[in-house]
Amino acid sequence: MTLLVAAVIVHDKATNRVVLLQRSQNAKFAQGMWDLPVGKSEPGEPITETAVRELYEETGLTVKPHSLKVAHIIHGAWGVEAPNGFLTVVFAAHEWTGEPENREPSKHTQVCWVSAEAIPEAFVETTASALRRYLTGGPEISLDGWR
Repeated sequence: MTLLVAAVIVHDKATNRVVLLQRSQNAKFAQGMWDLPVGKSEPGEPITETAVRELYEETGLTVKPHSLKVAHIIHGAWGVEAPNGFLTVVFAAHEWTGEPENREPSKHTQVCWVSAEAIPEAFVETTASALRRYLTGGPEISLDGWR
């Protein structure tokens, strides 16, 4: 079964900043790497609700499901918790309430605004690619690990 995942690019267009988080040394994968707020869908949960829930759980930011725009789709052949592949729907949010905070300090070292022109190098490759493509208007679908 393919694992369903949601990620959110919170983009402040006025200042051209995005909310990123840095994974802690205790993270299940990509320890110390930067990433978008991202998480797995729960059974019976629409993907927009996954995005809203995970964003809030990780950053404290609230977005309305109807304000999410599909920014990118990542289809991976396999992943750490997804031996049969994963599908990540990357959403963009331009409206939110709250200020970013690290609500899961056991999983993340920091959650903060980062200039879209200064995205860290040490970034999870699949979501980094999705973020770059969103910011530059590149292809909207990326495949990872397929032959």
